[in-house]
Amino acid sequence: MFKTLRGRLITVLIVTLIAGWQLINKGLKLGLDLQGGMHIVLEVDDPEGTMTAEARSDMIDQVVRIIRFRIDEFGVNEPLIQKVGAERVIVELAGLQGDEDRAKEIVQRNAYLEFKLVLPTTDMDNALSRIDRSIVANLGIDSIRAMGRDVVGNDQQALQDLLFGGRDTTSADAEADSTGATSEEAEADSRADDLRPFSSLLNVGDILGTYLVAIEDVPTAEYFLSLADVQRAFPRDQVMQWAEDIEARGARNYKYLYVLEEDPFLTGDLLENATAGRDPQFNQSQVQFELSRAGGRQFSQFTAQHVGDYLAIVLDGQVMSAPVIRDRIGARGQIEMGSGTPLEEAADLALVLRAGALPARITVIEERTVGPSLGQDSIDQGQVAGIVGMIMVVLIMIAYYRMAGVLAVSALGVYSILVLGSLAGIGATLTVPGIAGLILSIGMAVDANVLIFERIREELDHGRAPRTAVDEGFGHALSAIVDANITTLITALILYQFGSGPVRGFAWTLSIGIIMSFFSALFVTRSFFLLYLSRKKTTDPISI
Repeated sequence: MFKTLRGRLITVLIVTLIAGWQLINKGLKLGLDLQGGMHIVLEVDDPEGTMTAEARSDMIDQVVRIIRFRIDEFGVNEPLIQKVGAERVIVELAGLQGDEDRAKEIVQRNAYLEFKLVLPTTDMDNALSRIDRSIVANLGIDSIRAMGRDVVGNDQQALQDLLFGGRDTTSADAEADSTGATSEEAEADSRADDLRPFSSLLNVGDILGTYLVAIEDVPTAEYFLSLADVQRAFPRDQVMQWAEDIEARGARNYKYLYVLEEDPFLTGDLLENATAGRDPQFNQSQVQFELSRAGGRQFSQFTAQHVGDYLAIVLDGQVMSAPVIRDRIGARGQIEMGSGTPLEEAADLALVLRAGALPARITVIEERTVGPSLGQDSIDQGQVAGIVGMIMVVLIMIAYYRMAGVLAVSALGVYSILVLGSLAGIGATLTVPGIAGLILSIGMAVDANVLIFERIREELDHGRAPRTAVDEGFGHALSAIVDANITTLITALILYQFGSGPVRGFAWTLSIGIIMSFFSALFVTRSFFLLYLSRKKTTDPISI
C-alpha cells in the first residue's frame, strides 16, 4: 500500500482524519498552569525516624491510592496524583476554583475513626496529683510560674474543692490577688509538690467522664498532655482526648476533655459506607455510617454489654460525639456534627471515611494556587508564540524553497493535526512547558525538511533527474534525520523518567512531537512530493 502514490495519500488522509476526530471529540486537557487550580506537595510524617525506606515507599503507595479515591469522589476531573521519590506525593487539581480549602482538607485529613468507651473520672482524679508532679519535674518550678500556672493546693481536699466545688479558677485567682497571699500559702508555693499546673485547669464536667477546660487554657493543657511523662502518669489503659466542639457556659467558652479507654473496641477499618444527611428532629448535619458484617456483629456485642454507658466516636484524635448507649446497636449509626455545621462539611467527612484512613500523618510542604486569569494569559501568550512562529516558518520556507516550501508547509499542517490529535487521544495534559516542547518539535520537523531539500538540491546540481534527485535526497538525508531524532528522543525519555511535573510535561509533548515530525518529514512530505512530480514530465525542472 505504501509503495503506490494512491496508497500513501490514503494513509495520510486516514491518519489525519483519525487525529482530527480525536482532537475534536476529546479535546485537549489543559494543565494546572493553563486553566488554574491547585498544586500540593505532601510528605509522610515520621518524627521518630523509625520507618525503613521500603516501609515508607509502601506507605506512600497507599497514600496515593487513598487520595486518588478521595479526589475522584470529590469530583475533580483528571487530577494528577503521583509519587515522587520515596516520601512525597504531588497532587495537582486543575480547574479547581473556589473550593481550594475544601480540597486541601479532604486530601490532608487522616480520617482515622475509632469507637471508645467513656470512663468515669474516678481513677483520673486520683492520678491528677501524680500528673501535676510529673509536669513540675519536667518543666521546673520557674517555667511553670512563668506560664502563670503556679496554683497551690495544700491537701487533697483543696484539690477536690478546686475541681468539683463549683469554684471558678479565674475568680479564685482574682480573690487571691486582691487579698494577698498568706504566709502559709507562700510557704506552700515554695514546695514543688504543692503546685497544681494541670489540675488547676480542670473544671467538673456535666457529662460522665469529662472535664471542662476554659478555651484560653486549652493550649496550655494540650502542651501538658503532650509530655511523655504525663501520659505515663495516666491510669492504666486510660487516655484523655478533646471534644471537637466548643461549649458556652455563661460568659465563657469551654472545651470538654474526655477520659476514654486507651484502645478502641472498633475502628473505621470495618466501615463499609458513609453518607451525609440531616437529623430530622434537630436539623443538624450528621454522617450516617454502615459497618461490615463483622463490624456490625462486634458493635452489637459491645453495645449490648454497655447499655447505659457513654460511647465516644473519635475522629483523628477528637471526640466528635459521645452518645449514651440506650440499647443494642447494630451495623448502622451516625456521627453528629454539632449545631451550625454545614451539610457540605458532613459530606466531606463522609467522603474521607468511605475512602479510608491515611496510614500515616501527612504534611503539606508546598502549596500553590494558580488563578484562571494567569492560566488564560499563558494560553494567550502560547497562542501568539505559536502563530508568530508558524507564520515566520511558512514565509521563510516558501520564500527560500518555493514550491517545495509549499509542500513542506502542507506537511507541517498535517504534522500539527497529528501531534494535537495524539495528545488528545492518549489523554495527555497540555502545560506551558508542554507548549514549549510542542514548538521545539515543530522546529525539528522543519529542520528535517531543510535537510531533505538541501540534499535534493545537491543531487540536482550533480545533474540528476528530478525524480531521481528526490529519491536520492530523501535517502541520503535519512541517516542524519534518524540520528537527530533518536538522540533528542532519548534525552526526552531521560527527562520524563527522572523529572517531575513541568519537566515531564515538556518531555512528553517533545517525545510525541519528535515521533510525528519523523513521520511527517519522511512519509507525508515525500508523499506530497510524489504527488507534485506525478503532475510533471520527467524532464521538467522542479521548484526548489
